[in-house]
Amino acid sequence: MRSSTNGGYDFAADPNLPAPKARALWDPKVDPSVVVLQKVPKVLSGAVEPTILPEGTVKYAHDGIHHLLDASGKHRLQILQSDPDADALVAIVPLDQDGFARLDAVFRLLAQLHGRLLPDDKRLTRQKRLRAKRMLQAYDGHMARASQREIAEVVFRLSRVSRDEWQSAPERFAVMALLRDARKMVEGGYCTLLRSRRVY
Repeated sequence: MRSSTNGGYDFAADPNLPAPKARALWDPKVDPSVVVLQKVPKVLSGAVEPTILPEGTVKYAHDGIHHLLDASGKHRLQILQSDPDADALVAIVPLDQDGFARLDAVFRLLAQLHGRLLPDDKRLTRQKRLRAKRMLQAYDGHMARASQREIAEVVFRLSRVSRDEWQSAPERFAVMALLRDARKMVEGGYCTLLRSRRVY
């Protein structure tokens, strides 16, 4: 979609849509939660049953068929089927650092295929989700020309304080940190949210 507010460049999805409705496709090299499926290799042929993928939104692209699945309206899963004519499929997981995130995504797909409880995406903890939400709120306020004190009143529900109290308020420094990190996210740092947490 072409937009008049981004220099005339195309967007992969309508930027005015809420995120859950955008149905944007991610590149597997950028988002390791995209499950890449290929035809079963000969060494496993005959040992694997035909793969019946759950119903979802299907989009055809140059690299194969993209399936967008929503389970219970909560879990989003993107699958790239690189061999459209294959009946039995296997998941491809490169043995790099992103392999952990890819394995988590494969596990969620297996759970959906076999009627098991779908685990939550482990990449974002509840604390990280809250901070990301506050960064977006702070950045939106900044772009709307709100002062840092006004941003703090909304994000942290801060009561009105005097100018002197504001100078030493912990919320002031918290807003400064939120705006600093939000700028990094807007400049491309949001891609780090797609990677698994590394605890080793």
